[in-house]
This record gives sequence, C-alpha cells and structure tokens, in this order.
Amino acid sequence: MHTTTAARKDAASTPIDQVEELLTVFPLHYTWDYDLVRQELANLYEKAKRDQWNATDQLAWSTPVDPEGEIVPDFQIPVYGTHIWDKLTPGEVKKLRREALSWTLSQFMHGEQGALLATAQIVDATPSVEAKFYGATQVMDEARHVEVYSRYLREKLTRQYPCNRHLKALLDQILTDARWDMKYLGMQIMVEGLAMAAFGFMHKTCVEPLLTDLTHYVMRDEARHVAFGVLALNDFFTDMSASEKRDREEFLAEGCRLMRDRLLMEDVWMEMGWPVDEVREIVLHSPQMQEFRKLLFSKVVPNVKRLGLLTPFVRERFEELGILQFENEEPSA
Repeated sequence: MHTTTAARKDAASTPIDQVEELLTVFPLHYTWDYDLVRQELANLYEKAKRDQWNATDQLAWSTPVDPEGEIVPDFQIPVYGTHIWDKLTPGEVKKLRREALSWTLSQFMHGEQGALLATAQIVDATPSVEAKFYGATQVMDEARHVEVYSRYLREKLTRQYPCNRHLKALLDQILTDARWDMKYLGMQIMVEGLAMAAFGFMHKTCVEPLLTDLTHYVMRDEARHVAFGVLALNDFFTDMSASEKRDREEFLAEGCRLMRDRLLMEDVWMEMGWPVDEVREIVLHSPQMQEFRKLLFSKVVPNVKRLGLLTPFVRERFEELGILQFENEEPSA
C-alpha cells in the first residue's frame, strides 16, 4: 500500500456520515410451528429479555473525559516500545492516544452496525422460531451498542474514523451471502467472538470510569451473542457434504485473516503522517502485537472446534495465523 501525502489528506477528510446501499438476496423463512423445543435457545431468549438496559440513564454521561489522556494503557498502541514511539514528543503522544482510541472505538461501532444488520437478516432467514425470538432481542442489543459508541466518540473523543477496509470487506461478505448459516458463522462466531475478547481486554485495562462501565454492559450482551451462534449451529455441519463444508472452511480462513489485518491501524498511521507500509510491517511483526492479536482469537478457535469445523484445512490456516493454541479453551456456549 503506497500512500502519498495527497492520499492521506483525502482519506482523513472522507465524510463518514454517508449512506451506502448494498444489494443483498437471501431466503426468508416463515415458521408456523411456534412451540419452543430448542430449550437452550429458549433459555438464552429469557436471559436477553431480563438483561435489557437503557444507556441513556444507566451510564454516567456527565463524566468528564480527557481525550488525550491515558484512558487505556499506552502499551495497547501497536507502535509502543518501537523506535517510532521513542521519537515522539509529549504532544505527539497525546495526539496518538486520541487517534488510536478513536480508531478502536470507531471500528467497534462499525462492527456493531454490521452485527445489527446481520442479526436482522438472521431473524428473517433462520428457520428456527427460538432463533427468531432471540435474534429480535439481539437486534435491540446491537442498536444500543452502536448508540453508545457513537455517543462516546461524538461527546468525549470528538473524533471518528471510517470503517476499516478489512472489516468492511468481511461485513460485506456476511451481509451479501444468501446462506443463513454463513451469517451466523461470520458474525456470531468470528466478528462477535473477536470483539468479545477485545472488550474483555479493554475492560481489564481501562482507567476511565465511563468507558469501563460502557464496556461492561456491552460485554454482558456480547457473551449471549457468541453463545447464540454456537447453540444455533450446533450439529449443523455434521452431515454437510464435503464441498459445502469446504465453502465454510475457506470462509473461516479468509475471515480470520481479514480480522487479523484490521488490527493493524493503518488509518491511524495515515492520519499521523507516517509511512504506512513501513509502520504496517513494524506492527505486523512486533512480538508484542503478535501476541495481542493471537489473544483476541481466544474466543473464536474453541467455538470453531465445537462446531466441528476445525478440520485439517482450517487447522493449517489457523496454525499459519498462530492461533491454533486456543483450540482447547472453553467454548462460549
């Protein structure tokens, strides 16, 4: 990726309040049998109804926030500890903190909008009435998540980034695929699974009380969302033909690669005026960031294994990404 000064300026000034149309086609399933026979999904639906929350009055939005302060530890910034970090002035460190956190929360927000749209599709496409009921509660959850991240970015950081190109590519794949199980696999297993690990890490390390509380509430919802995917797809792939299963295997491998690459923060380096290709390579190969990226897949790999999709093909791809070590962790359901 070669970036000129003009390209950096254009990317930084690109409007982020545009409406984009994406043409999608997928089957809609009526379900005329309303008996709840899948008890685990029915239980998840009960929990979701019980745990609804209102961000307007349950979060302390009056909390003062310094957007250039160390809201999360500096070591979470991918260039921390490199020669780039060592050369930064105090003013540049403050700017980088704000840009890095704004970028991170912006991608959370865009991912939540993708989840909002994908879950709305799942309500239409899934043949299970329990999944339709639970999916409807998740649509509300995702709308609330977009709301809280948007408000925090607007009121506290006063900065927002467009959707990262790697994340956008994966969201487009999920939303345009006509097969309902691929929407679960892409959103509930991959995107939500990685987000759950990222939220957990942020919750443990964040020192700003409003963002800490916000993350706590979002995590509580996300735990159900990942479990929803695991429970809904349980045994689904058991009798699938080899060619159909290979489609899912390739989708998993490509999706995880995109999710790894979306963590490289290329947009931030562009905003800072740095040589994007050079910084990307530093971040990609930094031992610290390699371990951090691997950790974020800790919620994805065990769920893939439980679904019976940790095949030799997928194992090889996960080994290349350095994330196979999590296969024996507890799955989310």
